Amino acid sequence: MTKIAFLDIKRMHDPLRGQLHRAALEVIDGGHYIGGEQVKNFEKEMASWMGAPEVCGVSCATFGLFAALKSFGIGPGDEVITTVHTAIATAEAIGLTGAQVVFCDLKPGYFFLDADEVERKITPRTKALIPVHLYGQPVELDRICALAKAHGLRVIEDCAQAQGARYGGRYVGLFGDAAVFSFFPSKNLGGFGDGGAVAMRDPERMRWLRMFCNHGRESKYLHEFEGINSRLDAIQAALLRVILPQVDRWNAARRSVAEWYGEELAGVSEVLRPADLPGTEPVYHVYVCLVPDREALRTELMRNGIESGVHYPCSLNTLPAFARLGQGKGCFPLAERACEHMLSLPMHPAMTRDEVRAVGGVIRKFYRGGKAS
Repeated sequence: MTKIAFLDIKRMHDPLRGQLHRAALEVIDGGHYIGGEQVKNFEKEMASWMGAPEVCGVSCATFGLFAALKSFGIGPGDEVITTVHTAIATAEAIGLTGAQVVFCDLKPGYFFLDADEVERKITPRTKALIPVHLYGQPVELDRICALAKAHGLRVIEDCAQAQGARYGGRYVGLFGDAAVFSFFPSKNLGGFGDGGAVAMRDPERMRWLRMFCNHGRESKYLHEFEGINSRLDAIQAALLRVILPQVDRWNAARRSVAEWYGEELAGVSEVLRPADLPGTEPVYHVYVCLVPDREALRTELMRNGIESGVHYPCSLNTLPAFARLGQGKGCFPLAERACEHMLSLPMHPAMTRDEVRAVGGVIRKFYRGGKAS
């Protein structure tokens, strides 16, 4: 039995092995592990690639969201609206500032937040909106940004799963006041441990954010305010400089895999495939479907050597961490239903047509009432 991995990072990196080794050795031989030219060059290269004024590397995207919120003065007494269907990091960052998270359900037919519900939940205490380009699928940025402008709100794009996705021909991360990216190894621009970055329009706020991430200073011992240590390591930056030029090509390969899945599953009415917003170019961080009997299908896929995932099994409102909000099961029906039925199929840029065909064959046979051979 040939096994099909959910994500095969080794296969993605094998063609770059020599470049990655040389990049790591350059840092080791140079003996400069914190900050320095590798970090500066990566930040410049990423900003140039996406067309952003400036990018600041940080230790992880969770901190990047927290720092971006802090840079806008958001804290106790404020509200920040985001989706209830995302990784906890999005809501966690809001809570860490002392502000109150306000959840919204999904837009019908999609996996991202409903702009109509966002509009209904804006209050005088609302200070920011965090749209999450979940699974690499851009949200309705025109609508979100128009709401923010009408109400004097900040927009912080959570691009952790959408590096290189486009909305109206432009990269996500260029529409809001700030954008946050994750370099977690499984991401579209994946590193070799934790890491992240923040892009921001306002140069003065970016200056503050850089200082905040570095103990509130620009010079070594001149601390202008109390900050924290949340820097991108030099060795991560060096390795990311090798990966960055591959992202557009890898994303194109992910879109090909998604097209193949579409062909394989077109006749399977039980499988609801992801919908793409018109005028967008998703990057399929993961390929999520809705199925009526997830666990049975997962078992059958695994029996045939095919790994799968669940992103995410719980809507955030149902977690003990957010019990204080009093929004338990039933408050966000679309997100909760999605969490009960979603299944993530193998997805990475090194996947072959034959691998996708094999996954599709198992699913088709499963829904015809038999087990795959």
